[in-house]
Amino acid sequence: MLRANNETFLECDKDFEASRIILFGAPFDSSTSYRPGTRFGSSAIRRESYGIESYSPYLDRDLVDLAIMDSGDIELPFGDTKKALDLIKERAGLILSHNKLPFMTGGEHLVTLGAFGAAFEKYPDINIIHFDAHADLRDDYLGVKLSHASVIHRCWELTGDNRIFQFGIRSGDREEFKWGKEHVKTTLFNFEGLSQVLKSLKDKPVYFTVDLDVLDPSVFPGTGTPEPGGVSFEELRKAVTMVCSEAHVIACDINELNPHYDQSGVSTIVACKIVREMLIALHENIFHQKED
Repeated sequence: MLRANNETFLECDKDFEASRIILFGAPFDSSTSYRPGTRFGSSAIRRESYGIESYSPYLDRDLVDLAIMDSGDIELPFGDTKKALDLIKERAGLILSHNKLPFMTGGEHLVTLGAFGAAFEKYPDINIIHFDAHADLRDDYLGVKLSHASVIHRCWELTGDNRIFQFGIRSGDREEFKWGKEHVKTTLFNFEGLSQVLKSLKDKPVYFTVDLDVLDPSVFPGTGTPEPGGVSFEELRKAVTMVCSEAHVIACDINELNPHYDQSGVSTIVACKIVREMLIALHENIFHQKED
């Protein structure tokens, strides 16, 4: 059985059996096409989480009171992308098999494909809510199918049409946008219409993936492919809280923190606070679902 990592995300030190949410890190960035380093994101989030409070004044709840376990980073091979994705899928599948919610911290965005593969096997009717600056809908990048630039296209090959909902998108090539209009639902630049999407997905299983470069680089410079024109911290905080509170999220991830590109450490703290808010909102949502 999984056991708590010695160094855990802030107060997420409960044991596996007692926990409803299981954190794990996927330190992988082998398909990164611009600035590598997201492999260090998950450990940075864990390590620097002690710079923030476990209590959220936004939600009036404290992580110390919640049943959450951090199981640490998976050891991943950097020369074998498929093997790395298989190991991520195995970890997420183990957590799902115990009816717990896997919460993955990346890593580059391709890691989503591994965790989503496990979620899809258990919930074949699953939908995806995707926050990102980039569409990630290319069929390949420089001839490579398993790429951070094509991860959502690979997920679409499992879900089919009209089950992927993207928000905050502001970058991609012309063919991506043309293809996306026929196969996914994309909201450009912001989170407009998110509440309507959540109503349409009521009680349906959802995989929630958050690429942190949806944030404006003035807020979050520590990422591999920064894109000006993004959302504010407060806009993202409210949006992730809405999804985690209202959707039937069965698995989720955040990704694309590249801590070495922000020597101030602010980007890592931003990531930590988003993780904290998501964890608390998810835990409360699970608790109310069990009550119902």
